[in-house]
This record gives sequence, C-alpha cells and structure tokens, in this order.
Amino acid sequence: MNAGRTQAVLCFNHPAFPPVPPGSQSRTSGGPRSEAPSIRHILRPSTMVPLLLLLLLPEAPAEEVCFNISDSEITFTMASLGLTLSDRINGQPGQVTCLAYKETCIFMCNSSNSFEFNDSRTCTHASWSPDGVAITIDPYYNCTTYSCNSDTLLWLIDLLRRNNSYQESMMQLLYFWDSCHLLFRSDNKLKGSYISAERQIIHNIMRKSKLDPGRSMHYSLRSYTLRVANISDADLSSDNPRIQIEAPQLLPQNQSCIPDVFLPVSDLHGIPQEKRVVGLVSYMQHSQFQFGQEEISSMVLRIETLGPRPFCDLKTPIKMIFRNIPPVENDNNSWLQCNYFDEKGGLWKTDGCITNVTQTEITCDCDHATPFAILLMRGPISEVHWQILSSISYIGCGLSAFFTALSLVIHVFSRNDRLDVSISIHVSLSGALFLLNATFLLTEWGATVDLDWVCVFVAAFMHYSLLCCFTWMAIEALHLYLLLIKVFNTYFKHYLAKLSLAGWGIPAVIVAVSLSVKDFKQFYGVTQMRVADTNRTNAICWITDDSFFYSLNLVYFTLIFIFNTGILIAVASKVCHMERVTRGRSGPAAGAKAATQGNPVRFGDTCRSGLTVMGITCLMGTTWGLAFLGAGYVNYPILYLFCILNSTQGFFIFLWICLSAKKQRDRDMEERLTSSAVKTSSVNFN
Repeated sequence: MNAGRTQAVLCFNHPAFPPVPPGSQSRTSGGPRSEAPSIRHILRPSTMVPLLLLLLLPEAPAEEVCFNISDSEITFTMASLGLTLSDRINGQPGQVTCLAYKETCIFMCNSSNSFEFNDSRTCTHASWSPDGVAITIDPYYNCTTYSCNSDTLLWLIDLLRRNNSYQESMMQLLYFWDSCHLLFRSDNKLKGSYISAERQIIHNIMRKSKLDPGRSMHYSLRSYTLRVANISDADLSSDNPRIQIEAPQLLPQNQSCIPDVFLPVSDLHGIPQEKRVVGLVSYMQHSQFQFGQEEISSMVLRIETLGPRPFCDLKTPIKMIFRNIPPVENDNNSWLQCNYFDEKGGLWKTDGCITNVTQTEITCDCDHATPFAILLMRGPISEVHWQILSSISYIGCGLSAFFTALSLVIHVFSRNDRLDVSISIHVSLSGALFLLNATFLLTEWGATVDLDWVCVFVAAFMHYSLLCCFTWMAIEALHLYLLLIKVFNTYFKHYLAKLSLAGWGIPAVIVAVSLSVKDFKQFYGVTQMRVADTNRTNAICWITDDSFFYSLNLVYFTLIFIFNTGILIAVASKVCHMERVTRGRSGPAAGAKAATQGNPVRFGDTCRSGLTVMGITCLMGTTWGLAFLGAGYVNYPILYLFCILNSTQGFFIFLWICLSAKKQRDRDMEERLTSSAVKTSSVNFN
C-alpha cells in the first residue's frame, strides 16, 4: 500500500488498535504502548508537542525535517515522502489535516516521550522504513498508517465497539469520519457500522456516568452533545402522563431549534431506579443518517435508555415538539413528516409516529426511542401504481429480452456477405437492449445476495448496457443521416467496425473509470427506492450517488437526445418530401383516379410514412425523452407511457428488423430475376 494513497486521522497515545488489521495492507512499527488512550492537540508553541512517529529502523533513509509556525498554523513536511501535516493552533483539538502525495490517510501514533520548542521553526532528524511508511523522529513516537478503504475502516470501527470505549473512543470515531468523509458518505455499510459503534459508546458513557437520582451531566463531543439524566422517583410523582427532559443544546444560537421532549411516566416507572438512565443526543450534523435521498429538515435527536428491555411499544408515546422548521413551498407533492431512523435497515420510517403540523411547530408522538427528525417528504409513486408499473416493466422487459435474443439468433443464422449495414446496426442495438433488459430483471435479486460484489457487478453491467443503448441509438441516427440526408461521399473504410468500436467501447471506458475509483468513492451498489404512504422500500442494484447519476447519465443522454431529435426532424421532413415527389410522378391520371376512389392510395402512403417515422423514433430512442416531461413531480400518464414504450422497445425493433430483412430479400430476389431475364434474352437473341 502506498502511503500517498491515504487522508489522515492523527491520534496520539491510543493503544487500543493492533498494528495491522487481518487481511489489511496497513503498515505499522512496533514499540511500547501506553495504558490509557487519549487524543491530544499537536504542535503548540511553548508547550510539549507530541509529534506522531515511528520506531527508528536500522539503516533507514533519513533527512532533516522542520516544523514551521506561521499565521496560527503549525506545519510539518517530509518532502521525500510527500507528507504534510498541518494543525490550526486556535482550532479544536485534533483538527489535523494530513496529506501524503495529496491523498488522504489515517495516521495513528503512540508517544513514549515528548519534547518542547519555542521558535517559529524547529528542525530535527527523521527516518523512515524502505517502504516509506514507518517514520521516526528521534525515539519519541510509534505510528501506524491505515488507508481510507472500506475493509480497514470497518475493522478500526469494530475495535471501538467494546464495553470500555468512552469519550476518547467517540472522538476517535469522529476523526475517522472527518478523515475519510468522502468514503463514509458513499458507503452505506460503513455508515451502518459507524452508527452502531456510536450507539455502543453512548451506552457506555451512560453506564459510566453513575449519576445520583435526579442528577444529569452534559458531554460535548464536538459534532453533537450528549445529556445523561438519572430519573428519580420524585421526578415521576407528577400527575402528568409525561415528564419533560431537556434536550442538550448544540450552540447558543441554536437554542430555538432544540425540540421539547416529553417521556411517558408510566413506562419509566417500569424501569428499576438504578437502570432509569436516559440519554439525549443533539446532532449538529446528520450526514451519517443520510443513506439515500432524504431531506432532513430539523436537527436529529437520539433518545436512549439503559432499561432491561428496549424502550418501545410504549403505552403513552414520546412527545417531541420541533420549532423553526423551514416552511414547505406550495406543492401538493411535498410535506413535512415525523420520521425515526431504523438502525438495522438504514432507513427513515414513519410507522409508530404521528405527525401534527401547525403554523409554528410540528409535534411528533412516537411509541419507541430511536433517532428522530423531521423529513421533507416528496410524493413518490404510490404503492398501487408502483405494483402496476413494476408488472408492466417486468413483462415488457421479459418480452423485449426474448425478442432481442431472437433478433440475434436470426441474424447469426441468416447472415450473408450482402447483408445490409443498417440491419447490422439494428441488431447491435438489439444486443444492447438484450443486455439492459436481462440485467434489469436481475437488479432486485442482486440486492438480496450477501456478496457485495454481486450487486456492484449487476449495477455496473446495467449501467454499461444502458450507455450502450444510448450510444447505439446515436449511431442509428448518424447512419440515417448519412443514408438519407447526406447520401453522397458516405463511404468509410471499415465503417461497421468503427461504429462497433464506438458503440461498445465508449460505455466500457466510462464504466471502467467509474469502477477504478471505488477505493475513493463507490458509485455502484444497493439503492433503496421508497414507496409512498408506506415504510416499504425496494432495494435494487444501481448507481448509489445522485451527483454521479445526473452529471453523467443525464448529460450523456441529453446530448444524444438533442442530436437524435434533430436527425429525426430532418429524416421526417425527407420522408414527407419523398412521398410528395412519388405522388407527383404518378401523373395527373393517377391523381384523378385516387380522387374518385376517396384517396385510398394517398391515405395508404400517409400511413406508411407515419409508421416509418414512428419506427425511426423507436430506433433513435427518442421515447426516452418522456423522462424530461415527468421530471420534478409524479405524472402518472407520462410514467405509464414511458414504461410501456421503453420496456417494449426491443419488441418493436425486432419487428423493424424483420421488415427490413424482408425488404432486403425482396430486393435480392428482384435482382436475381432481372439478371435471369437478361441472360434468357441474350440466349434467345443468339
């Protein structure tokens, strides 16, 4: 593992971590480890300065390194390793930025000694191991470098999920998030592990507090605040069905955003006095609770108890009153609703919670204790329509998969040297649609498989198939332009081979690049799709990052859609023009005859032209443009039309290929008959 491929958490005197996780590529150095874990600020002038680093290795490369203090910032640089550490003197403890070759890592150290300096620049001797990972500055520090990858972080977080993890471990957990925040935000499995460890540490702190009845204690944990209270019998002596517990403040200016919390007296009475400890956590940031596209409109409040059983199925619900929630725009498809976070499924749900909205506040009555928040809900597809659309999609994709496969089989067994290039392009588009439809049928199955790589493969392959479809649709438009519009000087050497390289190669490059950065950001995996008015979600294998989806897929398709639409208009005009020319060549007698018969010929020509344009529309995929008409809100007619036309696109292309092949056979037969007639005439003449 290259040290330059990591962000850095710098933690000092932390003996809890073994040097190397099983199966990890992390590097470490040995050395004595202290007894009590702690995390300190580094590089303060006129104070002892813990300097992170490793056991001196014999015959290791060495250089002089210096610490610079300027503009309230201390910087340490090792040019040979591309390593830069910086710390704001007036910042919060542990706010250290580390870059190794401009990449990020986790850097954790023990110190066996310390030293002081008062100057703005202090230099000392440093050495490192041949692989550039183990670093020592004098015999003071033993450090371990870990990369920001999922396996390593899961292992590190699991080490914090123990019964003796308290505030120091919580700060350690926060450093992991801050250092590898991009990976955390894109990896839901990491978020789940993070939340689980966070909950374990909160319970440990609550148990360690050992408060007397009626007493409470506050813990400031940087990005959130914890209040632990021991509820006494005297507190529960009121006749009111609920007792108010003050939620901890984040910042003085955020006081108005803190909800009022009322816990049920009857259910608290059922908890023994020594276990009647309640913990309330106010989160300043809530990115760890965003597993999908949730729009959290309030602060997140966590409620925990130490009772012998989970604090759920309450006779009297917990009441929370939220204020100063941003108003919802005048939109029938949006509303504010109380939600709780299901830590097992990583989902925001509403069952067990009742929402009461007024002009000034939102009241939530929930029958269990979990993390809570107000979410801005946007009207997704209702369950009934979801079932119908799903059925249409699966039936349509099944039919399309069958007929596109049939197109490929017919093409393979009937191909000849004179086969029209147009048919080869149609068959290539059919092949791309076959891959897309077949992969789509596996998306829900892939999300249920325990092996993560299966879902990643399904999602990446479906993305590749979709991009191939878009690319071949653009190629169809380009070929029609050369065939009907440009006409002359349209011969290109290895024409079909070049088109195939573009049609299959460009999407392959895009998906390969997307997969190659998986250690930095995972774009493919399990995506949850929520059904309106229910807590049911559908897990599918697809793109997990919205910004990636919109910046790539939408832009890619939009450019192709604009190009294809322009070609379609030009081709439709050409077809209409050819119809008028053909009708004019039939002469005035044919026109008079058509007029006396009610214009059946003209009507037939018009129908054929219309069907031709519709077929070309299907080939170019312009029906996918219906997605633009349904953007931003749920439009069921557009959804049904989009679903029917695009899921059956493969079937329509099969019909087009059959008709094109029939025309090709008729032309070949006509040429053979003409050639035979010429030969017969020549023989008779002789």
